[in-house]
Amino acid sequence: MSPAVNYNNVLIHQRADPQIVRHTDGWYYFTASVPEYDRVILRRSETIQGLADAEEVAVWTRADSNAGVGYVWAPELHYIDDKWYIYFALGRAAPFDIRMFVIEGTGDNALTADWVEKGFITSDWDTFSLDATTFVVKGTRYLCWAQSDPNWQNGVGTGLMLAPMENPWSIRKPAIVITRPELPWERIGHNVNEGAYVLERNGKLFLTYSASATDQNYAMGLLTADADADLMDPTSWRKSQEPIFTSNAQTSQWGPGHSAFTVSEDGLSDLLVFHARQYKEIEGEPLNNPDRHTRIQKLYWNADGTPNFGIPVADGETPSRLRSSANSTQYIRHNKQGVVTVEADIGSLGEDLFRIVSPGLAGKGAVSIESGSQPGSFLRVSGSTVEIHTNDNSTEFGTLSSFVHREGLSDPKGVSFEVGKDSGLYIASESNGLRVVGIGDIKGRLDVATFYKE
Repeated sequence: MSPAVNYNNVLIHQRADPQIVRHTDGWYYFTASVPEYDRVILRRSETIQGLADAEEVAVWTRADSNAGVGYVWAPELHYIDDKWYIYFALGRAAPFDIRMFVIEGTGDNALTADWVEKGFITSDWDTFSLDATTFVVKGTRYLCWAQSDPNWQNGVGTGLMLAPMENPWSIRKPAIVITRPELPWERIGHNVNEGAYVLERNGKLFLTYSASATDQNYAMGLLTADADADLMDPTSWRKSQEPIFTSNAQTSQWGPGHSAFTVSEDGLSDLLVFHARQYKEIEGEPLNNPDRHTRIQKLYWNADGTPNFGIPVADGETPSRLRSSANSTQYIRHNKQGVVTVEADIGSLGEDLFRIVSPGLAGKGAVSIESGSQPGSFLRVSGSTVEIHTNDNSTEFGTLSSFVHREGLSDPKGVSFEVGKDSGLYIASESNGLRVVGIGDIKGRLDVATFYKE
């Protein structure tokens, strides 16, 4: 359990394959692919939201280098042994002659560091390779990347490779394959496993990756390994058979993927960074479409210690969960039929996400509670119960869907929602649902009308 986060999506427009990393000095750094695919950019801010309009600096440009002539894709920034390293994909002699490239920076601030080229990373095969990421487990630094395997399906598509590193710009061969695009959802448009990133929590490694073509079919998968396992044994990695993060028509987010992880400013919440488009249909080659935007939202955790990615949330302020103060395992949630319940965390994240909209539908002085999975639907009083319905833009709907946002009745760290100003009526968790109750009816148990934003 951790407090809600407050960011605004889209975070950064037309920046694909994003990474946000928090440095040891507390500053956040951002890098991503640009639509021209011709340079490596960085931004820096003391806050995540501040990255949206922070100065952008090109620390490496194809025009100023003799290393390659092709595409520049998916840079990643890492700080290793008191130096900065950026890994990115670069076309050597042609646009798609893609290999992994490394530059090294010296200086406290990566934007003003002195950068030098360390060159291409040599792997087991001289084939299409990209999307390098690096992580440390038990004192060993690893490199994970996507590469075409000439020994599998005639080298068509990419799988994920893993190898320990000799130093920040070279690996110890041979590498192993930890996943290939063998599942139907990984083979739509292109046979792809790419864009890996690793998060270590609860004694396990969670490795996200992206699959299929970079249109609306792009989706995220998950590999899991025990942190104390032999990571160079392919059987140590367990693969989820279904995608864990996909397009969502209701929130208008299409092709979410190429993710990374960072942490909130207070250090209490893990955050998912990814790109997505706001529309489904693309004219022409998806690679030439510039509208993959950088987005950020909270990463939740299941009771068993596994990550819960939920859905790519809609544009605007990030929604949150509303946990009952009366029962630490229960959250307000709803279904597609408009039924609102307060029940134990059942692992399916999305229908328990809500956005507190201010001012509310009735205007200044009130808030409305909008569904995070069905934008445009709001909690609405119906007699003595609370339901969820689509806004019909009527005055009556606005009145019944507006509440006064109060300090928590049982705990000032929580929130309570009064039905009308100074009415003494509050929404409360009663009989596994939400009901309207008078404050006099809940004396001694004000916690049923108090909720925590998470």
